[in-house]
Amino acid sequence: MEIVDRNGLTERAFLEQYRAGDYERPSVAADMVIFAVADADQGEDSGFPEKELRLLLIRRGGHPFLGKWALPGGFVQPDETADQAAARELSEETGLNDVYLEQLGVFSDVGRDPRTWVISCSYMALVSSGRLQVQAGDDAQDAAWFKLSYRQLAEHKEQLDKGYVQAWTYELKLSNGGEELKAVISRTVTARLHSKSVAYSVQLNDGLAFDHAKIIACAIERLRKQTLDSDIALHLMPEQFTLPELQQVYEGILGEKLPVGEFERRVEGMVVETGEYSHDAGQVCFHVRKEF
Repeated sequence: MEIVDRNGLTERAFLEQYRAGDYERPSVAADMVIFAVADADQGEDSGFPEKELRLLLIRRGGHPFLGKWALPGGFVQPDETADQAAARELSEETGLNDVYLEQLGVFSDVGRDPRTWVISCSYMALVSSGRLQVQAGDDAQDAAWFKLSYRQLAEHKEQLDKGYVQAWTYELKLSNGGEELKAVISRTVTARLHSKSVAYSVQLNDGLAFDHAKIIACAIERLRKQTLDSDIALHLMPEQFTLPELQQVYEGILGEKLPVGEFERRVEGMVVETGEYSHDAGQVCFHVRKEF
C-alpha cells in the first residue's frame, strides 16, 4: 500500500504535479581561496629568505565588478557537483589542476551579488611554491599572486547577562607590484549560556569584488588555526630542510615571528634529523617523520 500525504497524494502523484518554478531559487557559485607560501623579495641576514603568504586572484573580465580583482570561481552547472565546479573553474580561470580543495563554508548574505540571489560554496587550498605559474583563461582578464597581510587592529569585549560579545577588527592588504587592495573586516563572537555565534562583516573594501574580502578573512583564520593544530605546513617542505627554513614557512602563514625555542618544541616529534647538513648555512637537515 502506497503512503499518501495529507492531500491524498502518493509520492509519484506529488512529483508529477510539482512545479519548481513556483518557488524562487538561488544560483549556486563555487569560489576558491588558494594560498601559497613563497620567498619574499628581500632575504634576511641569516641567509634564509623570508617567507610570505600569497593569495591567487583573477581580474574580472565582465560585469559586475568589471576589472576588479576577485577569487577564482563561477556558477555550478546542473550536471556537476559543487566540488566538480570548483575544480573546473580553478582550471579554466587560472590553469591550476589537481589541487586538493577543502570546503571552507557557505556564504549567503542577502545582496552579496548584484545580479541575483547567489549562494557561494567556498573552498580553500594551500599549494607549494612550485605551483606559482598561473595562466588566466575563460572570463578572467588576468590571474596573479598577491602578497597577503592580515593583522589585528582592535579588540573589544562587552559582558552580557549570562554571556558576552567580543569583537575584533582586522586589516587585509593584498599587494602585487604597484597595485594594492585593502579591506577592513570585523569578526564578532556572541556567547550566551546555551549558544555561541560568529559573524563577519566588511567595514571597508577597496578593490575586491563581491564579498570576497569576507571569504578571504574566514580562510586566513582557518589556515592559521590548521597551521597551529596540525601538520599542514610540513606538506610544503622539500624532502630535506632545515628547522630555520621550516620556521620561515610557519611565520609566513601566521604573519608573526616565533621564538626559536617555542617553535622547536612545537615541531618536536614531527620531524627527524637526517644526519646531513645544508650546503649554504651548515644547518642540520631534517625530513618529515613518516607518520606525518
